[in-house]
Amino acid sequence: MRKAVSLPAMLLSALLAASAAQAQQTTLAEQERPADDCGPLAAAANVLLWPVPQKPFHIAGPLYYVGTKGLASYLFSTSDGLILLNTGGRTSGPMIAQSIKTLGFDPKDIRIIINGHGHFDHAGGFAYIKKLSGAELAIMEGDVAIIKDGGRSDFHYGKYWPLAGQRAVDVDRVLKKRKNGDPVTLGNVTLTAFNTPGHTLGATTWVTDIVEGGKTYHVVFPDGAGVNPGYHLTGDKAEYPGIADDFRDTHRFLATLRPDMWFAFHTDQFDFRGKYARMAKEGAAVWVDPKGYRQFIASKKRALDEKIAREGGAKPKL
Repeated sequence: MRKAVSLPAMLLSALLAASAAQAQQTTLAEQERPADDCGPLAAAANVLLWPVPQKPFHIAGPLYYVGTKGLASYLFSTSDGLILLNTGGRTSGPMIAQSIKTLGFDPKDIRIIINGHGHFDHAGGFAYIKKLSGAELAIMEGDVAIIKDGGRSDFHYGKYWPLAGQRAVDVDRVLKKRKNGDPVTLGNVTLTAFNTPGHTLGATTWVTDIVEGGKTYHVVFPDGAGVNPGYHLTGDKAEYPGIADDFRDTHRFLATLRPDMWFAFHTDQFDFRGKYARMAKEGAAVWVDPKGYRQFIASKKRALDEKIAREGGAKPKL
């Protein structure tokens, strides 16, 4: 029996089909800015809990959760201000700012904004947060263009702009693809950026260490591993030359990492709700999940192999 397609994947496929139809009907004036979330886009986002507020909370050490129930955003409190990792969708900015205030911080103290990749469901709040805080926006070189043009040049979703775009925003620091990563430091916190392309050209995996209760945890925020519905990886229809090899390289690199804690940017990918529900009893230890990380990376690799097999005419694995 063939594996069932996940609900998020089914919704995303439906969303893109609707977006393509609507995008063809937009006027030139409407195409000057990304659309507000509405119609099928809003319906899918609501089911996935993207715009639904989540009570912010402390995870461990300097790390806090400030995202929504569906889209993850993370805050680091340092001795010299705040670092914000991801800003969720186009309507998430005010919610994230309020979550930061609820935790007792001032969003105007955000000094650096970083991200996993430049799609609208993670970079949608950049413009709002950057205007509010005046923070430096640091982006991996492969994603600089889609941040600066609001997603118009994205190799796949550019054709769905304005429905799958976000407001354009200037990039202050260009992160570089380096074997040992490109570190971002503020005060007593350093996060190291590794380019893990495939999902986007500049998809970025972040690695850091945090201390909670006298114990040091190695923490990874993996990105770039997922093949979205509609992506073409082989032949003349490939999104870009070498995309399949980029995905393979990303999976190999991510498999070398050995995190204690790991956090994805879609909450359904790391059992956010289940772990959060147990946190009151188990504390920070609930987020220690090296087995879950290995299973996550293995699942992405299987999905890639099956996608390539289907494009080559072979039947997917059962």
